[in-house]
Amino acid sequence: MADTLRSGTDESGSGSGNDSPGRASWRHIGPGIVVAATGVGAGDLVATLIAGGTFGYTLLWAAVIGCLVKISLAEAAGRWHLATGRTLFDGWRSLGAWTTVYFAGYVIVWGFVYGAAAMSSSALPLAALFPDTMDLKAWAVLCGLVGLVFVWFNRYAVFEKVMTVLVAVMFLVTVYLAIRVTPHLGEALAGLVPVLPDGSLIYTLGLIGGVGGTITLAAYGYWVNAKGWTNAGWMKVMRLDNRVAYVTTGVFVVAMLFVGAELLHSFGVAIAKGDRGLLDLTDVLADRYGTVTAKLFLIGFFATSFTSLIGVWHGVSLMFADFVTKYRPSLTPAGTPREKSLPFRAYLLWLTFPPISLLFLDQPFGLVIVYGVIGAFFMPFLALTLLWLLNSARTPADWRNGTLSNVMLAAAGLLFVVLCAQQVRELPW
Repeated sequence: MADTLRSGTDESGSGSGNDSPGRASWRHIGPGIVVAATGVGAGDLVATLIAGGTFGYTLLWAAVIGCLVKISLAEAAGRWHLATGRTLFDGWRSLGAWTTVYFAGYVIVWGFVYGAAAMSSSALPLAALFPDTMDLKAWAVLCGLVGLVFVWFNRYAVFEKVMTVLVAVMFLVTVYLAIRVTPHLGEALAGLVPVLPDGSLIYTLGLIGGVGGTITLAAYGYWVNAKGWTNAGWMKVMRLDNRVAYVTTGVFVVAMLFVGAELLHSFGVAIAKGDRGLLDLTDVLADRYGTVTAKLFLIGFFATSFTSLIGVWHGVSLMFADFVTKYRPSLTPAGTPREKSLPFRAYLLWLTFPPISLLFLDQPFGLVIVYGVIGAFFMPFLALTLLWLLNSARTPADWRNGTLSNVMLAAAGLLFVVLCAQQVRELPW
């Protein structure tokens, strides 16, 4: 295992797993930006916009708590990798065969459906920016193929740089919009006081648990290793990196909530749920601020969606490669970087080509149910297994959970169990 990790990082040019910094430095930041960009998709921005449009600034406190929850989860995943020298799937496997069964079902079904959703989400802003070029399905296929080629031929170091550029685009566009709508800062500060308006419970739980909360949180430890951080000497760097990631996420969320509060709530404008809600917002922006602002927003929309696509193509493929290698080591010969391994590339193909069929078909009813149930259980699974692993002898004593980590992970687990029950109840049975 250690040989595989070191060979992967040395070849990427990111550093050696045997090296560690003297202190945490901004120049080391990287995996956190990747996980933040991947975790915040178009659907998360729509959910935040709708929360702002429905309740104004009242739920701002929930967005802040959501970022703190994600900090604790990603920190726990990164700490496991660095403290133990083992991957997260190693940890899950040590808890029993049930974790392998769940993960295998999840990663296959989720990848099939998510692939189509990610391609469609990336295609929407491109179709709006270039309306007479290709239809939406063709744009979606093109996005999937570009993501496949990019991840197939590039190692982590290049991947991180491209993600950083796209995050910068997201950041500038969202902050520009938040300033453009002229937020009422007094009302925004009042929104930091926890209040639950009538009918807001589900919105609140979704805002806390949804933004930036996907399987990519589990992939964080794999990106930490890909960066070249493979021992506890990198712990301070990882924690700084993680905090920067979710402060960045917090800026995205707060900015979009400002836009929802000022542009939708104040004027009584409603937008559709799902990614198409961002196209509705584009029309509102064009009407109030002109086509330049609307087109800038579409560019930010594309950056948000495409970072999620290539982030999943890379990060979840790393997890799948680790999963397969545990059972069929011969598929990844010693010294082969995970990003060049057969399982990694096989999952890349799985994320790209089978989901293309869903772009031309309605999603089968049974698949929707299975996807919904398996997906709803992942975040409780992640939070509660991390709580278990980091309080056991599997983790060196110096790096086990303290009181704060236990409180945050337990609270996250409880939150995600409630959200899981809500998601399962709302499925079209």
